[in-house]
Amino acid sequence: MTISALQSERAKYQPKLPNSLQSSVKLVEGKNTQSVADQDEIKKLFPNTYGMPLITFEAGEKKQYPAVNVGVILSGGQAPGGHNVISGIFDGIKNINPESKLYGFLGGPGGLVDHEYVELTASIIDEFRNTGGFDIIGSGRTKLEETAQYDKGTEIMKELGIKALIIIGGDDSNTNACVLAEYYAAQNTGIQVIGCPKTIDGDLKNDMIETSFGFDTATKVYSELIGNVERDATSAKKYWHFIKLMGRSASHIGLECALQTQPNITLISEEVELKKQTLGEIVDYMAGIVAKRAANGENFGVALIPEGLVEFVPEMKILISELNDLLAEGSETEQKFKSFTSKTEGRAFVAGILSAESAKVYTSLPSGIADQLTLDRDPHGNVQVSLIETEKLLGEMVKSKLKEMKKAGEFKGKFGTQYHFFGYEGRCAAPSNFDADYCYSLGYNASFLIAEGKTGYMSSVRNLTAPAAEWIAGGVPVTMMMNMERRHGHMKPVIQKALVELDSAPFKFLAANREKWAIETSFVYPGPIQYWGPAEVCDQPTKTLTLERAK
Repeated sequence: MTISALQSERAKYQPKLPNSLQSSVKLVEGKNTQSVADQDEIKKLFPNTYGMPLITFEAGEKKQYPAVNVGVILSGGQAPGGHNVISGIFDGIKNINPESKLYGFLGGPGGLVDHEYVELTASIIDEFRNTGGFDIIGSGRTKLEETAQYDKGTEIMKELGIKALIIIGGDDSNTNACVLAEYYAAQNTGIQVIGCPKTIDGDLKNDMIETSFGFDTATKVYSELIGNVERDATSAKKYWHFIKLMGRSASHIGLECALQTQPNITLISEEVELKKQTLGEIVDYMAGIVAKRAANGENFGVALIPEGLVEFVPEMKILISELNDLLAEGSETEQKFKSFTSKTEGRAFVAGILSAESAKVYTSLPSGIADQLTLDRDPHGNVQVSLIETEKLLGEMVKSKLKEMKKAGEFKGKFGTQYHFFGYEGRCAAPSNFDADYCYSLGYNASFLIAEGKTGYMSSVRNLTAPAAEWIAGGVPVTMMMNMERRHGHMKPVIQKALVELDSAPFKFLAANREKWAIETSFVYPGPIQYWGPAEVCDQPTKTLTLERAK
C-alpha cells in the first residue's frame, strides 16, 4: 500500500486517553436507567437489557482478565475516525490480555451473516492508525433484523470463539446492536454486544453521548471549503454561493459550519418546521438579504442549506407524501405517468392529479426540480429526497423573486449564482486530533466493557471540552436512548434522533448574530485541519460542543 508523507507522519501519532483508561480500571455503577420515552413498551421488548445502570470507569488496581476473541463491524456511512476505534479496540484487548484476538467482519453487518471476515493483526492495524475511511474492513448497510441473521452470526462467532461483538454505527446500527444483544442474552449464547456512536450528521447524542465521532472532522473539512468559497466570493465580488450540506434528518452540520464560518444565510430545517415556513417565505427571506447587501454595493454572499430542508417545509412535505402515494410502484397513475414521452406533458398530468394546494406548490417549482420529484425514485417508488438539488431550487426561486423586486424598484443590484454540495468530501478525511483521540478512547473503553462482561451498552466518553486526560469513560445502556417510532407502517423501538434544539446555546448564538452576518461581510476562514501545533489550535472540539457544555 502506497502512503503519503502525511499518512506516514500521522501513523506516528499516539492518541491521547483518559487517565482512567491508561492502566487498570475500577467499574463504578450508577443509577438504573429507563428509556427516554415509552418505558413500558421498551421494557417489554428488552427484558434482559432494560434498566441496566450507567457505568463509569475509574483508575483501579491491576486485574487479570482472561483472553477474549472480539468481532468488530463498521456499519452504515463512513465517518472520520473509524479506523482509530478499531485501533483502540485492538490495543485495549491486547493490553488486557495479549492472547486476545480481534476479527473484522467484511462489508458491514452482511459480513457477519455471510461469514466473511479477517483476523486483524498488528501489521494490518498499524497501516490504518489515524487515517480516514472505513477501508480496513469496509462497511455496509445490511440491517440485522431477523432471527435467521442472528443465528448465522452465532454460527461464525462460535466457530471463531468470539465472545463479544462491537458494532460501530449510527442510531439505526446501534438500535440493531441493542436488538442483537437482547436476542443473544435471551438465547444464552454468552455473546456480548457493544455499540460505538458514529455519524457525521451529529444526531446521535445525549447527556451520556456528547457527540458522535466523525462530526468534528467532517464539519472542519466542510468549514475549510466554505471558508475558501467565502474568500473567493469576497475576491470576485460577483456571485452568491448556495451551498448544500450533508445531513438529511438534522441540521447540526449546517449549524456548526455556520458557527465556524459566519455566512450571510444559514437555514435550519428544524426552525423551518417549527415556524411552518412556506417555500415562498424562505425565498422572500433570502431575497431580502440579497437585496440589502446589493444596496450596500455587495452583490455577493454565501448561503448554507441543509440537505433535508425540503422535508421540513410543511407544504413540500405534503407534496412529497402525495407524490409517493399517487406515483406508487404499480399504481394506475404511475403507469399513466410513465406513458408520457414529453416531460412537459408529464408535469401537466401530475399537476392535474394533485390536491389544489400541492398543485400550486408543484407548478411554482423550477421544471428541473419538479422533474426530480417525479423521475428520480427509489425502488419502493418514493421520492429520493437526497437527490433533490435544494440549493438550485432556492437559487432559481430567489432569482425569480429578485426579478419581481427589480420591476418594483426594490432591487437594483446584480445576482449571479454558483452551486455546491459538500457531502462525500468530509466522510473519509484523516481525523482531526479530537476525533483521533475520541475514537481511540471509544474503542479502548469498549474493550473494558467487554472485559467486565457487559452487553447492550454503548461506549461512552464524556467531558469532551476538557483535556483528553480528564475525559470520563464508561458505558450507557442503549435502551436508555430508545423510544417507539413508526417505521414502514409499524411501531418499532429505535434510538431517538437528536435534532437541533432551538433553545440550545449553539442555535441561540446563531440567532443572535445572523442579522449582523447577513448584511455585513463577517466571513471567517478556518483553513485546513491542523494536526501539529499548540493545543488551542489543534485539539479543540466543535463550537457546537463548546457552547453546549459551557458552564
